[in-house]
Amino acid sequence: MSWAFLRDLLSGVNKYSTGIGRIWVAVVFMFRLLVYVTAAENIWKHEHDEFECNIKQPGCQNVCFDHFFPVSHIRLWALQLIMVSTPSLLVVFHVAYRENREKQHNQELYRNPGKIDGGLLYTYLISLMLKTGLEIVFLVLFYKLYNGFKIPHLVKCDIKPCPNTVDCYISKPTEKMIFLYFLVATSCLCIVLNLSELSYLIFKYSIKCYLKRHMNKQQ
Repeated sequence: MSWAFLRDLLSGVNKYSTGIGRIWVAVVFMFRLLVYVTAAENIWKHEHDEFECNIKQPGCQNVCFDHFFPVSHIRLWALQLIMVSTPSLLVVFHVAYRENREKQHNQELYRNPGKIDGGLLYTYLISLMLKTGLEIVFLVLFYKLYNGFKIPHLVKCDIKPCPNTVDCYISKPTEKMIFLYFLVATSCLCIVLNLSELSYLIFKYSIKCYLKRHMNKQQ
């Protein structure tokens, strides 16, 4: 899979982000995207082939694998990366709209089209709330699908067409669990960064509005 589009998106968003937003971009790019591409993807590459059960009953191994891994960890991680980065497009589109509007009117309508103020501020806040919400949704999804953030060495399966309870072994469970913990930790870090940036922007512009009203009253 080519991740160039996501890299370009994050690079574009970085130009319009606050300091905290740039840290978020760095975490997503370095500690999530690069780790996924360089290491994690290879660990889960042959997870189905390396899933073994102590019985050769036709179909039993496939059914057990599907039961314990309804969605591949690595594919869900990839989907999470795409989904939590997508709300940033709202900011890019809004800036592009401002720039296009200036071209149509052939005059400077904004001091800086990429400055977070006015309508762009609301777009930016909405994108932060969406990213935070999606991060939480995927963490809950991971927890519900796999009964917690753990990968057991051995699972017992008694689903048809298995004739009885069979033991199935997951390949490289310790290594996979380390990467799963890393995934959860970076996701939580991104949630903290998003909430921090959200609080910072709300506080900053609340103070700005208060001072503006105070000055207007004095005048």
